[in-house]
Amino acid sequence: MRSRRSTSEPKRCLQAALTRIIVFASLLILPASLILTKASVHAAEPASISFSLDFPQSSPEHYQISIESDGHAHYESTGKISADSDARDDYETDFTLSDATRAHIFELAAQAHYFSGKIDSGNKKLAFTGTKKLVYKDGQRNTSAEYNYSPQPAVQQLTTLFQSIGATLEFGRRLTYFHRYQKLALDDELKHMEDDARRGDLAELSAVTPILQQIYDDNSVMNVVRARARRIMEMGPPSTRN
Repeated sequence: MRSRRSTSEPKRCLQAALTRIIVFASLLILPASLILTKASVHAAEPASISFSLDFPQSSPEHYQISIESDGHAHYESTGKISADSDARDDYETDFTLSDATRAHIFELAAQAHYFSGKIDSGNKKLAFTGTKKLVYKDGQRNTSAEYNYSPQPAVQQLTTLFQSIGATLEFGRRLTYFHRYQKLALDDELKHMEDDARRGDLAELSAVTPILQQIYDDNSVMNVVRARARRIMEMGPPSTRN
């Protein structure tokens, strides 16, 4: 007859072995779960895209547009108020992109492989139109590329779109300056802006609605100027009109 001790020892050994297996399996699973958690955190981090242009002797000499995946955007520029003026003005402003433009920009960035490779044509015979730079950042990427001209369709579209937004914001910069210091210059500036808007050369007019509204509300400004500011505001989406 076997003793109780002899029959219980195999059970204890089996239980100890199972415990070791469970602990070992947990150690294998834990790093994988940590990796998945870290990847999820990275994926949840907001993405951003920025476009900058440096073109000495132009107006402005430098500007940069930075946008977040939630639509928040920031613009800054440095240079003369205009090509025929010696007055200089450093300018920056925050604004919100329309959902359609924001989505289109991030879609084009994906088509351009997030600017991870060479995007410049490398053709030295092309006229210099300024050093352009595109930057993409998110939880997993931090890529950028500089170029004068790119043959990639997605980069070309991004360049045109960012330059159109920049042109709008430069009108905002000049209008802000003229409204404060040189109100008689507002008429010509708004004429040029209205013409460019009608040709489709400007994008995101809602970004400069605040200064247009200030001009419209200012009774010291000529009525014809105020009316033009109102017409430009009405060219934007209905949600931006007051």
